[in-house]
Amino acid sequence: MTDAGTSTAVRPDLLALTPETLAALANRGLVKRATKELDAGTVPALTTDPDTTVRARFADGTTAALPPGTGLDEGDCSCVAPGVCRHLIALVLAHQRVAAADPGSAPAAFTDWSPGGTGDAALAEAVGARPLAAARRTFERGYAAVVHRPSPDHPEPRVELPTCAVRFPVPGEIAYALTDAAAALRGEVVALAVWAFQAADAMDTEERSVPVQVGGRPTAPATTLPALDAAVGLADELLAEGVAHVGPVHGGALARAGAALTTASLHWPAGALAELTDQLTAYADRNAHYRPESVAALLTELHARRRAAAHPGVLGTREAGDTPLRRVRLVSLGCRVHGTAQSLVSEVYFAHPGAGTVLVLRKTWTAPEGKELSAHQLATRRVLATPLGSLATASLVSESVRRTPSRALTVARGRLGTTTITPVGAAWTELPDPLLVRDLTALTAGWDGRPPRLIRPRVEAEAVHVVALSQVESVGYDPAEQRLEAVVRDAAGTRALVTSEYRPECPGALDALADALEGGATHISGSLHRSGGGVRIDPLAVLTPAGTVVPDLAAGDGSTALAAVGRRPSEPLTAALDEAMSAMAAVPHSGLRHLNVPARARIDEAATALSRTGLTRAATLLRAFTETLDDGAMPNQEALAVRSGAWLAAQLHLLVSSELRSSGAGSGA
Repeated sequence: MTDAGTSTAVRPDLLALTPETLAALANRGLVKRATKELDAGTVPALTTDPDTTVRARFADGTTAALPPGTGLDEGDCSCVAPGVCRHLIALVLAHQRVAAADPGSAPAAFTDWSPGGTGDAALAEAVGARPLAAARRTFERGYAAVVHRPSPDHPEPRVELPTCAVRFPVPGEIAYALTDAAAALRGEVVALAVWAFQAADAMDTEERSVPVQVGGRPTAPATTLPALDAAVGLADELLAEGVAHVGPVHGGALARAGAALTTASLHWPAGALAELTDQLTAYADRNAHYRPESVAALLTELHARRRAAAHPGVLGTREAGDTPLRRVRLVSLGCRVHGTAQSLVSEVYFAHPGAGTVLVLRKTWTAPEGKELSAHQLATRRVLATPLGSLATASLVSESVRRTPSRALTVARGRLGTTTITPVGAAWTELPDPLLVRDLTALTAGWDGRPPRLIRPRVEAEAVHVVALSQVESVGYDPAEQRLEAVVRDAAGTRALVTSEYRPECPGALDALADALEGGATHISGSLHRSGGGVRIDPLAVLTPAGTVVPDLAAGDGSTALAAVGRRPSEPLTAALDEAMSAMAAVPHSGLRHLNVPARARIDEAATALSRTGLTRAATLLRAFTETLDDGAMPNQEALAVRSGAWLAAQLHLLVSSELRSSGAGSGA
């Protein structure tokens, strides 16, 4: 029992520690044990020193103390347990119960505060000299971050760093900061998060979520980035010769250039070059992964990032290659499978509630010689010593994962024993905003003003969320497009269109999706996109009263008869832009040196269609490109440069116009 005659002055920092925060600082088991002991009457005697140090004496003689201005890990306990022990947890919980029993106590009011108010001296005391020195080196190089200021609905200030998140659950006390980074990196990333808040505080904006560029020197112009210049030069060679005419030597050169970009910490161009190399390999192998439109977009992205290199965040400069995460809890949002019968790629998507992000675990599966694979067969294949089908509907707690700047997950070899996997249950319903979306209109409003996708950070699963459903209005199948379409409403009543196309590698997916939507679906996970003024959901999984359904891994041969859906009329502006981009994609496929007459004629027809729909600027740029092709002679380097510049100008305009069109921001750029 608590001593009746002792003083127990209230410590606001201890009152702010919720059970969830305590579990993150220690572990859930210790919190449950300490709570159970208090409920059973094993209550320590509490006293408070003049400096507000809270002390607890337990019946077995164990003593514990928590000084002010320090975290739990700096507390003192006479027991032999390392780190944060159950006695320190019990001290906090007992202090909270004493404060709650005071008739004059009141619920804590929301505190609008910024960790950026922490001075260097206090920061050094909180994180230590060595971590602070490491953080200073990162600061000198510069780094990007997203700062989330507190609000009544989300009272914890939070920072998204390139490879981890940091949150501050106790107002005015950075010592209690929580991060998903490994313990050895905690002090460094806390300092980086504090400096990110300082940068946001210096900005003239009232926005709750603020992207910032912290420290560093101004990014050098593209002409002084030799690795990027070399990569763009190889891209120009590919545009000139065409995918159909370059050999394996060019693919090897692209791979080496990508490695040089990674070494130079130019992570986003490196990612684009890696995808471009994969496209060349797919074409050489006659693999269905090859898409001319993807090649065209990747070549354009490399040039766009070079042109915008001086702007923060465009190159991914100086972001850590990857970061080991401490004990982290992840919630699976389903699985996407794509590829061919000979080679399939599975992507399991995990929500990270503590960071408010989605991470991706990717694995490639190759069929034995002479055999074929289907997505359903992968359901029994093991990842993290667990069948893929189980992993795609599970919660994962691990001390073995690492996170890349693009939010991909990797697993440390030989440490699977530090990973536990349990069924996902109702974990989707407990996800925080914006992982769990109840109002699609509010979510998509936050997308306005973003830079074009061509120069945004290359973040995996950028648009993946869980949407709470209030109604499934209709489910139908369009046989002409081989596409399932369903009209649903979110919890706020906003309509959205769920669309999923038939893929031969996942023959049972559409049947399973239709059954799940018609079986009382309450939530759906997937990639969200604005389309035609509304929201389109590309589904990953569906939560029903019977459990979680992952359509891509479902059994079946696709023979179930589905109700037909009426054909949706083609939207003229979107159709014209799509055809123009498809026509222009023939250029890097065949090459500027080898573009044939039918390909030129198709571009002319696309320009005419653009004019008819009012996209005159796009039409003018396409015609300007075709005019550079009038001379039938083999082009010299000067002529190639002119053609390349005209193609890039048109392609940039088309890609950005298409993005603006799909977002509802306008009819063109």
